[in-house]
Amino acid sequence: MTDEARPYGGGTSDPALKRVRTRHFRSAKEQGIKITGLTSYDYLSASIFDEAGVDFLLVGDSAGNTVFGYDTTIPVTIDELIPLTAAVVRGANRALVVADMPFGSYENGPDDALHTAIRFMKETGCQAVKCEGGVRSAKQIKRIVRAGIPVMAHIGFTPQSEHGLGGHIIQGRGDDGADQLLADAHAVEDAGAFAVVLEMVPSEIAGKVTEELSIPTISVGAGPKCDGQLLVWSDWAGMTRGRIPRFVKQYAQIGDTLLNAAKAFCEDVESGEYPGPEHEYGE
Repeated sequence: MTDEARPYGGGTSDPALKRVRTRHFRSAKEQGIKITGLTSYDYLSASIFDEAGVDFLLVGDSAGNTVFGYDTTIPVTIDELIPLTAAVVRGANRALVVADMPFGSYENGPDDALHTAIRFMKETGCQAVKCEGGVRSAKQIKRIVRAGIPVMAHIGFTPQSEHGLGGHIIQGRGDDGADQLLADAHAVEDAGAFAVVLEMVPSEIAGKVTEELSIPTISVGAGPKCDGQLLVWSDWAGMTRGRIPRFVKQYAQIGDTLLNAAKAFCEDVESGEYPGPEHEYGE
């Protein structure tokens, strides 16, 4: 079995399955094979998700919340994301690594967008970049793609624009919202994006977008009718403390596990139980 015959599934345990490429996204859509994606910000998580067979890893500007502790993604800079992306690339042998272009790094126009994309490609080794916006970002996407750099688009709710959108508001509702979402989707496809993320969009309109586009749609809270699913790994694994989005299914409770382990460590040190004789070096 070759990676052309079956681009997804099997993980790294399948020796015939090599690197996931952007061309595999389109073939997956054509074959009805669902695409899987998780965010990652470091070598260890990337290597684990890669071994599990996750198809693409997004080094998201969500690192602003999960790594740097910002209230929003807006303060994140290119210089902050580049070392995180490079670490993920080193941990991923199979998965496609996508670098998120942060707020302020592409909005000024195609020249700035291309400069940012080139930095990510040269300094991290990633295989693609992602930028938010549909019609408004089409010229930037087209310029980057023409330079030979794959682009994953992102429409619907775009976190970098949350103040302009009035907060975390579901997009694509009503006739006007649906028309705008479809216009954005076609704009990024026409500009050359190889896939498009749909975030916080009603399932029915997401399904319509998926039917109309030849490129895959990736859902972040856009329901099951998309061609793939993407989640922030700290939400998905139960690392996030407190409220999580409605669309997230938690597959573990790592936050509770770490909390209990840290408490047990403190108790063992305070009581003198750790370190024991088995943890000492002899003369």
